[in-house]
Amino acid sequence: MTTKSMRAVVHEGAAGVAGVRVAEVPVPRPGPGEVLVRLKAAGLNHRDLFIVDSRGPAAPSVVLGSDGAGVVVAAGADAAVVAGAEVVVNPSLDWAEPDAVTEVPAILGVPTNGTLAEYVVVPAGNVVPKPEHLTWTEAAALPLAALTAYRALFTRGGLTAGEHVLLPGIGSGVATFALAMAKAAGATVSVTSRSPEKLARATELGADRAIGSSGDWAAELGEPVDLVVDSIGSATFDACLSVLRSGGRMVTLGATTGPDVELSLRNLFFRQISLLGTSMGSAREFSRMVELVAEHRLRPVVHHVYDLFDGPRALVELASGDQFGKLVVAVG
Repeated sequence: MTTKSMRAVVHEGAAGVAGVRVAEVPVPRPGPGEVLVRLKAAGLNHRDLFIVDSRGPAAPSVVLGSDGAGVVVAAGADAAVVAGAEVVVNPSLDWAEPDAVTEVPAILGVPTNGTLAEYVVVPAGNVVPKPEHLTWTEAAALPLAALTAYRALFTRGGLTAGEHVLLPGIGSGVATFALAMAKAAGATVSVTSRSPEKLARATELGADRAIGSSGDWAAELGEPVDLVVDSIGSATFDACLSVLRSGGRMVTLGATTGPDVELSLRNLFFRQISLLGTSMGSAREFSRMVELVAEHRLRPVVHHVYDLFDGPRALVELASGDQFGKLVVAVG
């Protein structure tokens, strides 16, 4: 019997984007408790870049991508999802409840084959109904970044209506989702960026204050911050702590400018600051996030949509950092 093939964006050989190409690979088959999803679109994340940069020449070929949305076309035994269901894929594997934290969450796409392909197999528990108001490209933009933003704001950050949230480095997928979610929750939201264009765009999307990264944050904000959600790391760490009110919270979820910081413990304990780490989220949080998106009819910010054949070029643009929002690959 001839094995059916599909188009996919794979990495093998040279490290980095140089090893990324579009190839024909076998269509996967769902096993017990799994479903086969015919993907309509797939989102890109900086994780894809970290993955290709870390893989050596001897690493086997693998399909990239963690985010996706599409239609279930087949189900294995004991998979309680019907064919024809329009779904969003949760890339967080084997993490059911918010408190059942693993040190390094397993994520779809390396070492497992991912979503930058025409088909993907995932556990049946890792698909949820697509919000009806979203297009396929918008739905595919959700998973990893929106889940990360949701857990950072609500599970770890404990955000409530009326609080003041600061989002340094607006423009990333996580930060743009956090802006929309925090506003939907009734918070005041301030953002920072080095780019005047990104600050203007954030204001259009509802940011209450938009300030330059190099300015005096405390003076420009005008009031202390209850919660900071930061993915930048060492470059903004001190500034983030300095604008928090006594008893405030800082959630950190990335280190794009470096992982190492110097911290005054007195500054932490005298002001009773809570410093919290987070990464990804559980299946329960994914469902809650999608419910929030549907309830408030939130729409992901999609910077650009590429064809699957242009997957390697999309990763090059992602590496530039110039985008505002998500880059998405249209599959079918």
